[in-house]
Amino acid sequence: MTKAIRIHAVGGPEVMKWEQVPTPQPGPAEALIRHEAVGLNYIDVYFRTGLYKTQLPATLGLEGAGVVLAVGEEVSDLRPGDRVAYAGGPLGAYATERVISADRLVKLPESIDSKTAAAMMLAGMTAQYLLHRTFKVRAGQNILVHAAAGGVGLIICQWASHIGANVIGVVSTPEKAALAAANGAQHTIVGYSGLAAEVKRITGGAMVAVVYDSVGRDTFNASLDCLAPLGMMVSYGNASGPVPPFDIGLLAAKGSLFLTRPNFATYTATAADLRAASASLFNAVTSGIVKIQVNQTFPLEHATAAHEALEARKTTGSTVLLP
Repeated sequence: MTKAIRIHAVGGPEVMKWEQVPTPQPGPAEALIRHEAVGLNYIDVYFRTGLYKTQLPATLGLEGAGVVLAVGEEVSDLRPGDRVAYAGGPLGAYATERVISADRLVKLPESIDSKTAAAMMLAGMTAQYLLHRTFKVRAGQNILVHAAAGGVGLIICQWASHIGANVIGVVSTPEKAALAAANGAQHTIVGYSGLAAEVKRITGGAMVAVVYDSVGRDTFNASLDCLAPLGMMVSYGNASGPVPPFDIGLLAAKGSLFLTRPNFATYTATAADLRAASASLFNAVTSGIVKIQVNQTFPLEHATAAHEALEARKTTGSTVLLP
């Protein structure tokens, strides 16, 4: 048997239950892995609350790292004992063991341990495509990063600073401002009241080329007001709730702006895309461009407490659940 955190109904953290489930066996093109670490991400909250739909009962989690225990037929590039990691689904990471399609697994470099891997795959590859594909950040550009002390935010700040961008990080507390500043944010703003005016002051009126907004409803309009003409609004999360419908004429009125809602699954849809993104991330980490900060760990069976801390904004950097 395998232990797993499952939900039988959507709702608050209390709907998560620590249960025994049968250990799955790998079918063709699949691998059975034993988790050594599982990543905690805000998208887990979306599935738990029902914002994102899934069939119930469900085992939460989209990111993990561990060791291959067995492979099914048609798997030629993995074998038992290989250290691997994955991100992006399908759901099922909150378990001691799971089966997953072998083409969604990437082998880990020896220099990256499982706890670091579980903390970096989803957030790190998200940062990778946001910076290099969704909007290709260049040296000298002003960029605005919401939740700059969070898992994705800290990686964006470090990577964009290395590229040479002028990074403005938005955070919720002075302590988080200090953390963002220590990780590449040249300027920090606490809270988003009067955000556009503060960005205007920092940039000398130039505003920013791109906003990376994972907050959603509460910051959407303020983010648009921070953009320079022809700037891009990248809305990639809904921590405060989904963005309500709006008149697209606002984009024209505010400077012929671009708006995109990127999705991890789209950017890593093919095995080639997945491997390219992970290779770019591994290179950034092993070369020291990006340092992964696992600032909180919880036993997997205490995932309820981890979700409570995440939703209360009591976490910084990455959080890992340990089976």
